[in-house]
Amino acid sequence: MRPPSPSIPEKEFIQISLQQSLRIDGRQMLEQREPSITFGPELGWVECGLGKTKVIAQIEAKIVKPTPERPYEGIITIHSELSPMASTEYDTGRPTEEEVTITRMLDKVIRRSDTIDKESLCILAKRRVWHLRLTLHFLSDDGNMLDCGCLAGIIALKHFRRPEVEVIGDDVTIHPPTERAPVPLAMHHTPLCLTFAFFPPSPTSDTTSALVLLDPSYLEQRLSTGLMSVALNAQRELCVVHKLGGVPMEIGEVMGVLDIAVKRAKELNRLVEDKLEEDWNTRKRIVEVR
Repeated sequence: MRPPSPSIPEKEFIQISLQQSLRIDGRQMLEQREPSITFGPELGWVECGLGKTKVIAQIEAKIVKPTPERPYEGIITIHSELSPMASTEYDTGRPTEEEVTITRMLDKVIRRSDTIDKESLCILAKRRVWHLRLTLHFLSDDGNMLDCGCLAGIIALKHFRRPEVEVIGDDVTIHPPTERAPVPLAMHHTPLCLTFAFFPPSPTSDTTSALVLLDPSYLEQRLSTGLMSVALNAQRELCVVHKLGGVPMEIGEVMGVLDIAVKRAKELNRLVEDKLEEDWNTRKRIVEVR
């Protein structure tokens, strides 16, 4: 559950601490909470956490008719579910502004940046394609749900395997996993999202640059004067930059934030690959024992 809104003493304490480069959870200003990744029994089911922020991502696939505008491409849809389980501020069936922002951002990061090769999802041109549905269930909100949701969604896509399909003429045969090994999704790249929070500089500081911290907690996110989310991959390819309002930033400050995001994206990418390899090795051992 989301913690209650900060009181005035809490606000003053956090602001004074940040001006001294101290965070209440003991992290450095540009240190991210250690991600936790748990795979479910089904392929494409992943639970990710950043601190107490928890998200479950699940992939479902079915065969449908393609859209008239994209007859040679598969379909990818993304749905976010923020229920009262994550916070009492959320109501079932009534999307909040935060929920809409998260869904739109994830759509840009995952779908519009061509993370998945949509043409590889085509079975029969103009007749049959795969429809992938990514559903994100936000279980707990302790700040920075966007980064956690993006991480969960990307890992779920890399973890998922679709059934092998055989096409003979107009006949389509879907082979179950017991007959043929499922096929991984064709992915162009692995974009990851990193969110930064900004605070006014210390009154005693000689610089006018804003204080910058990575992966804000709930209290830090609520008290910040601005947020900027950057989505990029380990190859330094920038996908999305999202910033609404907040403190103005010089070009040099923006480039500094991007340099930090590049470094952290590489670290996250290695973590994701290691966790995926560890899970596949575990599944292979289980199959061998059986």
